[in-house]
Amino acid sequence: GMADRFMVGGSEAPLTPFTLAQMKALKIYSEGTDKYPCRALDLNKDANSMVLGEGAAVACLQKGITPQSLAIIEGVGYATEILEHPVSISTEAVCFQKSMSMALGDLAVSEVDAIVMHAPGTIQGDLSEYRAVEKMFGNSLPLLTSNKWQTGHTFGASGMLSLELAVLMLRHQVFIPVPYSGEIPGAKKLRRILVNAVGFGGNAVSVLLRHP
Repeated sequence: GMADRFMVGGSEAPLTPFTLAQMKALKIYSEGTDKYPCRALDLNKDANSMVLGEGAAVACLQKGITPQSLAIIEGVGYATEILEHPVSISTEAVCFQKSMSMALGDLAVSEVDAIVMHAPGTIQGDLSEYRAVEKMFGNSLPLLTSNKWQTGHTFGASGMLSLELAVLMLRHQVFIPVPYSGEIPGAKKLRRILVNAVGFGGNAVSVLLRHP
């Protein structure tokens, strides 16, 4: 590579009348007024619950391991799939199956302790990604979480914010669940966490992080 250390980040401020109108026209925006209007990763919801948010996150990437290393990128996977609709993913999220498989490489699926899901809060988006995880991990299903119930979907910043959540959990060795999932924050040792992200058009990325 051309550099041993560099910064990478993402930011977006999509809270504009135009963007909100687009999401509502697609019928994926939340109409909820309760404590959690975005029900990301709630697989039993009966209505779409996507909420927009704004945010930014930046990380410093460098070669090798230092005493300051917060996490190690052990694998990266990416994939696309041909879709019938430009803003959706297939029923079993084939793009995620491919990106997760590429990120894991030869690593046994049982070695992954948790996944930070993309989980946008839509019925199809959440279920499709979950089916992809089920297909990939079978009986070795890791702990699953998302941050969009709290941050909303921050578009260009969402992937980096998900990485930040994964690093936070690895650093403090505490799993942070979605509050309505029934999962209890536990003391299970977190060695590896997989992070999923997808953009409109079925462009998926998975990043495998390991505790240093």
